[in-house]
Amino acid sequence: MKLEKGWTWLLLLLLSTLAVAAVVAHEKQSEADVSDVVVDDDDDDMGLDEEELKVLMAEDESEQVKETHSKSTASEKDTDSNVSFQVTYRTPVPTGDVYFAETFDDGSLDRWQLSKTVKEDADGDVAKYDGKWAVEQLKENKVPGDQGLVLKSRAKHHAISAMLDKPFVFKDEPLVIQYEVNFQDGIDCGGAYIKLLSDTGSLNLEQFHDRTPYTIMFGPDKCGEDYKLHFIFRHKNPLNRDMEEKHAKRADVDLKKFYTDKKTHLYTLLLNPDNSYELFIDQSSVSRGNLLEDMVPPVNPPKEIDDPNDSKPDDWDERAKIPDPEAVKPDDWDEDAPAKIEDPDALKPEGWLDDESEFVPDPNAEKPEDWDEEMDGEWEAPQIPNPACETAPGCGVWKRPMINNPQYKGKWKAPLVDNPNYQGVWKPRKILNPDYFEDLQPFRMTPFKALGLELWSMTSDIYFDNFIITSHKEVADRWASDSWGLKKLVASANEPGIFAQLMMAAEERPWLWVIYILTVGLPVGLLVLFCWPKKSDDDYVYKKVDPPKADEEEEDKGAEATEAAPAAEEAEEDAEAGGDNVEGDDDEEEEEEEEDEEEGEDESKAPGRTLEDEMKDEGDVAEESHKQAVRKRRVRKD
Repeated sequence: MKLEKGWTWLLLLLLSTLAVAAVVAHEKQSEADVSDVVVDDDDDDMGLDEEELKVLMAEDESEQVKETHSKSTASEKDTDSNVSFQVTYRTPVPTGDVYFAETFDDGSLDRWQLSKTVKEDADGDVAKYDGKWAVEQLKENKVPGDQGLVLKSRAKHHAISAMLDKPFVFKDEPLVIQYEVNFQDGIDCGGAYIKLLSDTGSLNLEQFHDRTPYTIMFGPDKCGEDYKLHFIFRHKNPLNRDMEEKHAKRADVDLKKFYTDKKTHLYTLLLNPDNSYELFIDQSSVSRGNLLEDMVPPVNPPKEIDDPNDSKPDDWDERAKIPDPEAVKPDDWDEDAPAKIEDPDALKPEGWLDDESEFVPDPNAEKPEDWDEEMDGEWEAPQIPNPACETAPGCGVWKRPMINNPQYKGKWKAPLVDNPNYQGVWKPRKILNPDYFEDLQPFRMTPFKALGLELWSMTSDIYFDNFIITSHKEVADRWASDSWGLKKLVASANEPGIFAQLMMAAEERPWLWVIYILTVGLPVGLLVLFCWPKKSDDDYVYKKVDPPKADEEEEDKGAEATEAAPAAEEAEEDAEAGGDNVEGDDDEEEEEEEEDEEEGEDESKAPGRTLEDEMKDEGDVAEESHKQAVRKRRVRKD
C-alpha cells in the first residue's frame, strides 16, 4: 500500500508540474510578444550600414523631442473606451531606402486615386468600380492613433491605387513587399491581394481595372473552402513578346486560421536576384521556392515536344493480352442456364390462404360527391391490405422462392494470354520545340511604378495597413515591429484567459472534452482512492477463530473414545438399576445446563480475547467436561 501511495503522489506531482509548465509557457509567450515590439538597442542595428544608422539615430532623437512635447497634451485626451490595453503608438518611419510606404495615420487618401472606369466583362451597374473605401481604426484591438484603409462595400467592385516614390527596376537588389490585412468580419468570398502595376508609360490610375498590366500580384484570397496565398508574376516571352502568368506553388501550411480569427496578419514577399522567393505570414515562412522550378506553368518551355503531325500506324497493336485462339468451350458449358432457379426443397407454409388476395377494396370508402364518371371514369374504392391475411403466413398464389443456380456459368469467354504482337503503347515521336527559349533570369521582370488594389468581395470591412516596398528585409522587419508588432501586443493582451481558450477550443473540437475530464477526474479519483481516511487497527474487534480442522478431528476422536466407554458402562448400570436413578439424573442434567449458560456468559463478556487465549480456554473446557463425565459415572455407581 505504501508503494502504491508513492506512485500516486509521483503522478500527481507530474501533473502539477505539467500545469505549471503550461502557465509559464503562456507567460513567456506574452513576454515574447512584448519583446517583439520593445526592441533593445542592440537589435536596432538590423544589419544596416553606418549612414542608415546615423539617419535612424537622428530620427529617434527627433521623435523623442516630439514625444516630450506631446506628453503635456496627452493627459487632456480621453482614452478610447474600447481599448482594454493601452500602448504608446508612434507612426512608423522607414529606417532605410524605400520605394513606397503608407500608414494612413493622417486620415486622408490624398495620394490614392479611385478608379473611374468600368469592368470590361461585366454588365450594367455591376461593372462599375463604385465600391467605397474609408480610413478607419480597427473594430477590435484598437491601437490609439493607428488607422488603416478599409473596404466598406460588399458585392461590389473596388479599385484604388497610388504611385510609388520611384519605379522599382529588377536588377541586383531584392524586392520586399509587405502589408497588413485584417478580415474584421471574416471572409465569405473575396480577396485582399495587391497588384504592382507595370511601368508601361501609358499607366493611368483613373483607368485602373482588371486588365491593367501588372508585374506581380501578391496576397490572400479565399472563396468557399479554398484558402490561397497568391504569388503571381507576369513573364514576357522573349520570342513573341506575349505576357504569361506564372503561379507559385501552394503554401505548405493550413491558411484557414488567418481568415477566421479576425486578427491583423502581416504578409511578406521576399524575391531575390538569384530567382529564389519566400512567402511569410506573421514573419513565419509558409512557402519558398525558385522561379525556374516551382512555377506553374514553367517559365521555360520544354526543348522537345510531341510531333503534332505524327499518327499511330493502322497495324500498331497496343493490346498486352488477347483471348487464347486455341481455347475451346467445354461441352457441358450451358450458356443459356438461368442465374436463378426455384428452390425445389421449399414447402408452402401451413395456413397459406390461396383464395385470398393481398389487397381488397376499402369497404368504408365512399364515392366523392363531385365525382364525374364521364370525366373521371368509373369510380373504384381504394385498395387496402386484406384483414384476413394479417394472421395468416400469406395470401394469394404461393410461389417457390428463388435461389442461385448451381449450374449457372454465364457466357463463355476464352482465357487471356500474352499478345505475341504486342508493340507497347504508341507515343508520337519527339521533335524540337520551335517555341523553345531559355530565360535563366526570370527575376528581371517588367519594372513597376504603382501599387493597386482591384478587388471583388462578398464581405465588407476588410482592413489594410502599413504598405512598404523596399530592397532590405531588415527595413521591412523594423517597420513591422513599429506597426504590426503593437497590434499583435494589444491582441495578445486582450485574448481571453486560459480557461476561456480551453472552452473555445472544445467548441471547435468536441473530443477535447474527453481529455479535460480525464485530466481533472484522474487526480481527483486517485486522491479519493488513496487519501480517504481508513479505520485504525484499534477499532477492529477480533472474532473467535475456529482451530484447524486436523486438531478438531483428533480431539473429536479422543472425546468419542472417552465418552464411548462410560456410555457403555452407564447403559449396563441403567439396565440393572432400572428407573431408580431417573430423578437424580434429571437434577444433574439441570445443573450441567446452568453451568454451560454461565460459561457462555463469561465468553460473551470477553470479546477482545486473542486467538491463543481462546484455544487455551477450549482445551480447559475439554478437560473439565472429561472430569465431569468421570464424576457422573462415580455418582451413578454410588
